[in-house]
Amino acid sequence: MGANVDKDKRQSPSVDRSTVPGWQVFLSVSGVLRNRHLSALSQPTSRRMLQDRQSSIPESLLPDPERPRMEWTLPGFISLFLPEFPHRNFPGQFNFQILELIAKGSFGPILKVKDCSGEKIYAVKVLPKSEILKHGVLEQSKEEVIIQRQVRHPFLHNLLDCWQTQRHLFIMCDYCSTGDLYTYWTLNGQFEEAEVRVYAAELGCALGFLHDFGIMHRDVKMENVLLTDQGHLRLADFGLSRRLERGGRAYTICGTIQYMAPEVLSGGPYNHAADWWSLGILLYALATGKFPVPPEANHGRMLGRVRRCTYEMPDTFSQSLSLLVTDLLCKTPLQRLHCLERFKMQRFFFGTSFDSQLLQKRPMELILELKNHPDRPEKARRGVTEDAFQSFDYDLFSSLSALSDLSPTLANAEMSQDLTGYESLHMWHSHNGLPHVERNATFV
Repeated sequence: MGANVDKDKRQSPSVDRSTVPGWQVFLSVSGVLRNRHLSALSQPTSRRMLQDRQSSIPESLLPDPERPRMEWTLPGFISLFLPEFPHRNFPGQFNFQILELIAKGSFGPILKVKDCSGEKIYAVKVLPKSEILKHGVLEQSKEEVIIQRQVRHPFLHNLLDCWQTQRHLFIMCDYCSTGDLYTYWTLNGQFEEAEVRVYAAELGCALGFLHDFGIMHRDVKMENVLLTDQGHLRLADFGLSRRLERGGRAYTICGTIQYMAPEVLSGGPYNHAADWWSLGILLYALATGKFPVPPEANHGRMLGRVRRCTYEMPDTFSQSLSLLVTDLLCKTPLQRLHCLERFKMQRFFFGTSFDSQLLQKRPMELILELKNHPDRPEKARRGVTEDAFQSFDYDLFSSLSALSDLSPTLANAEMSQDLTGYESLHMWHSHNGLPHVERNATFV
């Protein structure tokens, strides 16, 4: 997920986080909750909640030197704001084995799990509610799930299910065993134009479909392009996506900075054309092995670099590829190539079918060869280790209460920092065959 770089984060008061992290997060964003969410409730209900919050904290919840240090549960009514993430209250029938850590997302880990009954592999994103509230991205998390439920396309990453426990949100998707495009780009450098052509067509189809649906992705980048067993792509991570009808405008500065269009870097207004700029950056990097503008941490300085850059195409590009990338990297949004039908008519795609089934029949031999590269596992992890979770309020690698969200059997087990200590993820299957998490007395 790209970083939303324009929001001023609220600073939490100085509190002993290890003692009352749940209450700390709740109190630090109480203004956000009041303004954004209580207004959706009936007036008597919202007034009663405000009065309850203003009353003193019950004595039983106050820290005590004699009491063991532990996490307090978040207020129960938080689940009212997350109807998109249903609680699971049915007995478990099947186990899901946690195999490994895939990556660290913006707010929590992404785990690889196996359905022990059918041997199917899934990817599960775990989002601590404390992090969601602390960073003020509650609506964004809900929108991510709502959008992914509504869109189905051969070149989009499929959402299978989502659920919540008292402290965590879970989002389960298809597992793409081949990894992401960025990993192979770092292994191989520049790609041949034949491979660039296939990925350009597949990504163009995905963006055209989303835009026709009134959805901007806003974080098109190689890290969010997952690859199937045959090397074809699935556009993933809708954490920054939003609804925007044709003619609408957005103003939030968000995304990954080296892929941001100049109108996004400047604070808008911008529209769907910004996604096509990101595609142009991706294709340029894929075909050259480097970005046209080196990334700069400060988005103001990055904007200056983007505005000054002439985006001249290298001599190694064919004339048709140069024309395509030049049209995508036009700094004027209205003149930029931003329509799938015009995209298909580019000379670079002469003789290329945009039928999804035919595209996926094209062999991606480079990806299949690099799958067995000895450096691929390390490149894919990009340095992510168990230590990456030290900053979370509910550390999945040391917190008993958080672990019980994933597997009740682990709550009473001896904890280990080694991933091999995570034995199973208890879930049940619904009538539609999709896996769901079990909730029982040991869940928190």
